[in-house]
Amino acid sequence: MSAAEPPGDGDDQLLVVIDPVARRSDGESVRIAKDVLSAGAHAKICLPDTPEEFARALSRRGARRPVVVGDDHALLRAVAQLHRERELASGVLSLIPVGAAHALEVAHALGVPRGAVAAARTALDGAVRRLDLLVDDSDGVVLGRLRIPAPPPPPPPASGNPHAGVTAVWDTCRSLVSSLVRPVPVAASTHPGTHRLRIEADGVLLSDLDTPVRGLSVTSQGGGGLADVVVRTGSGEDVTAEAKAVTVSGADFRYRADIQTGGPVRTRTWTVRAGAWGLMLPGPASADAAAGARW
Repeated sequence: MSAAEPPGDGDDQLLVVIDPVARRSDGESVRIAKDVLSAGAHAKICLPDTPEEFARALSRRGARRPVVVGDDHALLRAVAQLHRERELASGVLSLIPVGAAHALEVAHALGVPRGAVAAARTALDGAVRRLDLLVDDSDGVVLGRLRIPAPPPPPPPASGNPHAGVTAVWDTCRSLVSSLVRPVPVAASTHPGTHRLRIEADGVLLSDLDTPVRGLSVTSQGGGGLADVVVRTGSGEDVTAEAKAVTVSGADFRYRADIQTGGPVRTRTWTVRAGAWGLMLPGPASADAAAGARW
């Protein structure tokens, strides 16, 4: 599962956790990232093959700073694990983005550099940026954007997909669960494409069950402790607000939290945790520019 790399010249202690999807999809970028990190710090390389091994590697990191090599799924898995351990506030994460473009949208929106070399150098010499986190009442996390209803899952990859073996099972299970859960019941009086939801932002009612809506978007601002809330009404107009907490109730609904689908549930509350986690990003000027990127 893991192997120790020769220490570099730096004093930093890193735990480099390489997601199996990254190893199979782009071995060259993984090798480059390992070389850069090992040359600049004391790096322990971990190669987990299952979610359990991934979680175990993080929980045994000790004083080492975790660096995740992988896509958005790997980043979300790491943040969720550290959140469950209540260790997010006391540490900082780095990400080397390796994977398909559609699986790196969250990382790029956060401001993580796109290339393996630039991202690895940022992991070594970047600046820590404290970011807000959306946490729901089941302890689930959202790094950037929440959407209701959840859009349909993307089509399965074409043949020759590098996701193989155990890794393929992880992704297949995500899609299978989404397809098997019961569909959202639609009231007879609801217009096609609309949903009856009660939506509250910091206790203020934005929409009630008697007013069909087309959708809801809740987006973390990155910092400041507030989220942007947009309710798209049945007529196509937007109702907007800023809030620390958003509660949605109604007939069973699904939601998309970043790139993961949740539900069906009948009620859920998401609360902004200000500065809840730290991510290594390029220097302050670049980080501030990245903070303005929209999801």
